[in-house]
Amino acid sequence: MLKVGNGPVDIETVHRIATTPQKAVLSSFSKRKVKKTRKAIEKVVLNKEIVYGVTTGFGAFKNTAIEQDQVKELQENLIKSHAVGVGNPLPEETVRAIIFIIANYLSKGYSGVRPIVIETLLKMLNKNVIPVVPEKGSVGSSGDLAPSAHIMLVLIGKGRATYNGKEMDGKVALKKAEIKPVILEAKEGLALINNTSTMSAIGSLTLFKAKKLIAVADVAAALSAEALRATRKAFDKRIHEIKPHEGQIDTARRMRSLLMGSTMIDDNKTQDQYSIRCLPQIHGAIREALKYVESVITTEINSVTDNPLIFKNKNGTVSVISGGNFHGEPVAIAMDTLGIALSEIANTSDRRIASLLDPATNNGLPAFLTPHGGVNSGMMILQYTTAALASENKILAHPASVDSIPTSANVEDLVSMGTIGARKANEILKNVEKVIAIELLVACQAIDFRLKQGYKLGKGTKKAYLKIRKIVPFFKKDAIYYPYFEKINHVVYENHFI
Repeated sequence: MLKVGNGPVDIETVHRIATTPQKAVLSSFSKRKVKKTRKAIEKVVLNKEIVYGVTTGFGAFKNTAIEQDQVKELQENLIKSHAVGVGNPLPEETVRAIIFIIANYLSKGYSGVRPIVIETLLKMLNKNVIPVVPEKGSVGSSGDLAPSAHIMLVLIGKGRATYNGKEMDGKVALKKAEIKPVILEAKEGLALINNTSTMSAIGSLTLFKAKKLIAVADVAAALSAEALRATRKAFDKRIHEIKPHEGQIDTARRMRSLLMGSTMIDDNKTQDQYSIRCLPQIHGAIREALKYVESVITTEINSVTDNPLIFKNKNGTVSVISGGNFHGEPVAIAMDTLGIALSEIANTSDRRIASLLDPATNNGLPAFLTPHGGVNSGMMILQYTTAALASENKILAHPASVDSIPTSANVEDLVSMGTIGARKANEILKNVEKVIAIELLVACQAIDFRLKQGYKLGKGTKKAYLKIRKIVPFFKKDAIYYPYFEKINHVVYENHFI
């Protein structure tokens, strides 16, 4: 059981909550803190104080006063009017991650919601009531308004949701799960949607996979290096000690370990193409980028990101302060960085695939790795696919964070576009996974020709080769290749490939 509010969370926690059945409850410590903060909001309403989003309208309506008997209506109207997302629904695992991140920041006791609001969100997670959330519509500030509002429609008994995988009306889903809808009170609607939860959820899940992907990309590169009879010289420890980027040193070490004992490697060669020779520098830079992204995302998912926020002063008084923690700029820049970094994995992989298929560069292997070229095209067109994916990534890698269209009558005059950046990074990740799957398939095809020549694989690459060969055969003639890509993806990312 996960007790929300008991301490920091990481991307592994977010991934676990998103992908596996996991009971989550509000910790008793957080519940007490949340109750105390709630009393402050109730006092604001009772005293008719002017506080943004509590006793005023929102955005450009910030100076419009709200009567006391309209406070509840204000919060429900906020949810209804902001649920304007479009496009395909986000995956259920992403929505689960969003709900968890929202519950986590509310649990810190600076938002002014009642405990029942957080507890109901967690019940939705625990009982698998997952709101249907369109993927598009957020500009990343004032937070992820539209996607969060679609989630909160279900919280109040409206909207659409899936219950145990079947889509239905949100009110029906709650009833089937025996969860009572929440009637929102002062500040609660605003606290529930003014956040960076969608970009942070997509970012967390994408980064979790990206950390696996870079390790798999090392393996694919090592197999290709063997198939091309490359040299190990570029991975010599001494080279990297005098350009001591941690990622570079780590990548070179991994390559030495993967290739240990290989007789396919030709250390008499002077040097190889950059996609092999410079792999420590390229993959190393990607690893450094992933560390930066993880630092940003970890900070964000442990932050309070709504507005306004409630603070208890030393003299016992309370301050309600309006700020901008909902602004997604940190995540936006990190997501653009992630997309760029992931794109480089595909770029270098595609170049190795091209080298393996070209008789001018593959060191004596058959053209397109088929024993009987002509009547068979071999693996010629697989590189067309990787070229297409790598090129698509270049378009997707254009940064979203440098763009802004003002919203809310110029009150929100510079927005982050962080959710678009996160969605793009996730799309790039999917493309790169397929490119690496194709490289593994092609490299193993090439390796079989080397094995027939009497060469032996390295200690690390042999393990990977044997796992691939359990699901993908050597192709003596043309075949329908695409089903094998998905098989490789499953083994690589689900079954502890490395």
